[in-house]
Amino acid sequence: MRFVKTIIAIILTGSTLVGCSATNSSNISSTSELGETVFIQGNSVSSSFTDSRVQGMKGIVQNDQLQLFIDDQTGAIAVLHKQNGEVWYSNDPKRDSDTLASGVNKDMLSSQLKLDYYNSLGQLSSINSYTDSAVHKQIHYELIHNGVKVTYQFGKAVKSVDDLPIMLSAARYEELSSKMDKTGQRALMIAYKKEKETSTYVRNDTALQGLQLERGLKAFEDIGYTEEDLIKDAQEHNLSQAKPEPRVFLASIEYMLDGDGLIVNIPVSDIQFPEEYPINSISALSFFGAGDMNEQGSILVPDGSGALIHFNNGKTKYPAYQQQVYGPDMTMETTEDANQEQKARLPVFGVIHEHSAVLGIIEQGASVATINADINGRLNSYNYVYPSFYVVNKGEVTLNANDQRRSIPKFQEEPMKTDYTVRYVFLADEQASYQGMAQTYQQYLLENNGLPLQHDNQENADSTFYLQLIGSISKQNHFAGIPYDAIEPLTTFEQAQSMIKQLQERNIKQIGLKYSGWFNGDLDHKVPTKVSVDKVIGGSQGLRDFVAFTKEQGISLFPDTALLIANSGDNFNEKKEASRTLREVPATLYPIDLALNRRDRSKSPSYVISPRYVERYTQSMLNGLSGYETDGISLRDLADQLNSDYLKNNQIDRVESEKISVHALTTIREHNQNILANGGNAYAFPYLTNITNAPMTSSQFKIEDEEIPFYQMVLRGYIDYTGAPYNLSTYTNEKQYILKTLEYGSGVYFEWIHEPNYKVKDTDHNDLYAVNYELWIDQAAEIYQGVNEFLKQVSHERIIWHEELEDGVFKTTYENGLYVIVNYNDTQVTADGNIIENEGYITGGDKS
Repeated sequence: MRFVKTIIAIILTGSTLVGCSATNSSNISSTSELGETVFIQGNSVSSSFTDSRVQGMKGIVQNDQLQLFIDDQTGAIAVLHKQNGEVWYSNDPKRDSDTLASGVNKDMLSSQLKLDYYNSLGQLSSINSYTDSAVHKQIHYELIHNGVKVTYQFGKAVKSVDDLPIMLSAARYEELSSKMDKTGQRALMIAYKKEKETSTYVRNDTALQGLQLERGLKAFEDIGYTEEDLIKDAQEHNLSQAKPEPRVFLASIEYMLDGDGLIVNIPVSDIQFPEEYPINSISALSFFGAGDMNEQGSILVPDGSGALIHFNNGKTKYPAYQQQVYGPDMTMETTEDANQEQKARLPVFGVIHEHSAVLGIIEQGASVATINADINGRLNSYNYVYPSFYVVNKGEVTLNANDQRRSIPKFQEEPMKTDYTVRYVFLADEQASYQGMAQTYQQYLLENNGLPLQHDNQENADSTFYLQLIGSISKQNHFAGIPYDAIEPLTTFEQAQSMIKQLQERNIKQIGLKYSGWFNGDLDHKVPTKVSVDKVIGGSQGLRDFVAFTKEQGISLFPDTALLIANSGDNFNEKKEASRTLREVPATLYPIDLALNRRDRSKSPSYVISPRYVERYTQSMLNGLSGYETDGISLRDLADQLNSDYLKNNQIDRVESEKISVHALTTIREHNQNILANGGNAYAFPYLTNITNAPMTSSQFKIEDEEIPFYQMVLRGYIDYTGAPYNLSTYTNEKQYILKTLEYGSGVYFEWIHEPNYKVKDTDHNDLYAVNYELWIDQAAEIYQGVNEFLKQVSHERIIWHEELEDGVFKTTYENGLYVIVNYNDTQVTADGNIIENEGYITGGDKS
């Protein structure tokens, strides 16, 4: 952290602000002879051009596609999209006429930045760039390459009665009085009352109000009275006069044009705050492109597969949308119940109007970002979406004193180590849709190495049948009445070969096989400091034989491993290797009791592995696999979670954790291993060949109106994917599963064991309640053959269009011209000129 002495608006000296970086890149200040930083108040901006469509704002910079304007009184900006003449405002010019918003909600409509900060009790308060900066003309502008930088001082740092000494000796009073002019001496006489018994002068706080306070402060300022003098005078009388920290904050925002996009960057090095008031989060451009109560349109949010919130949908009785990108940090997770919502796996959001749209892509800080959205009718008359970013997280430490429990806040030691950057891309005409947004984001990823190279198109190549086999689990047995843990075999390598042959006999040839519970103990294996294949399922030779078998049969084998979550065991020291929470204890995860939907603390926990050990475990895992000549690996958690480590004096935040995960993924690919990953967060895309448990729905929050395959439209043609295993899903009707698979272009997926289902009873894996393969194999073959008939015709083809034709009827069009129309309704419908049976589908189109 960096401590700087700052003079704010020339009045305040000695205010201690904490900076987020050791380097101050801001040009908002100059340095005085005393080494103090001087904030320069707002200055006007020269206009390079004007446009009648953007009234009252000054043109700063332009390129072939965009023009950037700014209001140098409020900090508001506007972007004119030359293609269609649409103007995108950070703050609606008509915001003053909003009759719903009032108070701070009214002021927020004119704000570009909002800071949420903690007080000493850990309670949150908010300040914004309009109320606490623009109103006081505390804005500074600086032209930068292709744009402008705007710096805000939040809060007025004015002096108070606490800047005057509480008590003065008679000698000290006379000394100070002798330095003052007659006006100052009169002010001093009013400011202090003489105690006859002690001959000391005590500050007369009741008299120091308004004009008299100003005169008293000026009298001391004129004679050069300093903060050091204040402390010295207090010490003379054994008093503690700690000067209260002024609630003054600094932050900057940079706007730069880049091709068809506007880059908005919040430099972390410019974020400064009082040590007593750490900033929890910073929100940017809350109302950029917002739709008002008279417009039609939608908000795109990255909930699961994707969702739309329609403008003015009237759902104000439900909570606003809020999701953390890449899901929760397990070191910060405090909820006891099972989290059933889908994760936001893509760092994107957007606003769709009738003929234009804007897509926001978070380029830096996605791992600490939250997407927020709300509708007209709750706080104001707008429909809006925006990102916020964590700066400093808070935990709580419980203390016991005098038989009383007290919780005190505990903050992370250093702010996040990243700038916060969002690219806004402007779309027009047909591209102004969620379909156009998906294509735009896909192209963005391709141009920035965010996706693997497209597969070679194979005409009529079968779609992948995904199968997860569980080798073994841990189960409590008894010997002579004494309980002990034993490894229970569920699917040996020989049994797995038999199951695969049975699938092949049913004409299922293209199989992606995830094999879990095969090494280091069971499904909940020990950390891979070494790789020891479980003997109960066949041991090392059994694995070698099985690998040879899968290669001979053309089956993609992915041995499964966890690299971010560990169980306590001989190879793992939770005190040393587990991530620490802000309470400075190892981050633990207890299994879920499905009956109660709560974590069962009577069971043994798992631990969040510190990111600092992830690369070591990755390398040892690869070393252990090398002797078996596998060419694939399944990652249970490396592409699914991001966790911090708040180890004292050596923290790793989510930003650093993401870099570590990416480096581990790079290492795996450099060992020529294909990667099948669970979940699939965006930072992992360049390294993946397959994804299981990809989001196939949204969380269906009440505020949302439509569920869309945005995730699939971005990935298809580059990474193969499937959702949750059918036999463990919430589907009660296989027809509905088939329709979703066709609509979303997904593979079929089952999770099986060879042994009967009762083998998993009374274990920590009661969730495996319907996994015996014999009960499912014929149905699986029927489902697969039904969907493969169409999907093999669009093998590795991108989804170029998706639309709802009518309620419950959807059409998905693939790049080669083929399409499928699915009808989820229980009645026959006529759509797009075709009759579609209830819970049925039709296909069509001509291959291009």
